[in-house]
Amino acid sequence: MGCLQTKHASRSPHLLDTREAVALAAETSFTVSEVEALHDLFRKISNSVIRDNLIHKEEFQLALFRGKKQQNLFVDRVFDLFDQKRNGVIEFGEFVRSLGVFHPDAPEDQKVAFAFKLYDLKQTGFIERHELKEMVLALLDESDLDIASDAVEMIVDRTFDQADTKGDGKIDQEEWTEYAKDNPYVLRNMTLPYLK
Repeated sequence: MGCLQTKHASRSPHLLDTREAVALAAETSFTVSEVEALHDLFRKISNSVIRDNLIHKEEFQLALFRGKKQQNLFVDRVFDLFDQKRNGVIEFGEFVRSLGVFHPDAPEDQKVAFAFKLYDLKQTGFIERHELKEMVLALLDESDLDIASDAVEMIVDRTFDQADTKGDGKIDQEEWTEYAKDNPYVLRNMTLPYLK
């Protein structure tokens, strides 16, 4: 008895299966041709350091965050959110689904939920004051902005004054959603126009 290779088994990892492209387009705001273009980008990123068609944190940082080599909480959090399987790498489906949140046509509630998870560092379902401060500092660092520590405290205080409507010292998903509706600038970086 001989073994017959299936089309799937002999398919090159460099080629995108049409069914996969159609499925990912159905799950996201991307068209099939946009998914195909993302596959080309994914292949470049995922083979830039380690040639295995998986995006490792170093490749992610080099590609999406201007090649800075330093550790950054913001980079780590975004990578962790893209790595939906929590296996230390980003697979193509995870890449497309995660980028889908940033698509101009993605629903706002997806953007709000992603931003909430970004700030919920301990993944407790709440954003605490120290988590917000850590992320503000990381975002400022990523943007090469140097702001005095008292100004950072003012940002954190103002955010909590407006968002923590229950007054319990933490921001839950419901409070965050209302805060984002009242302060659309919170989601300003959650849309990347060139993804369309």
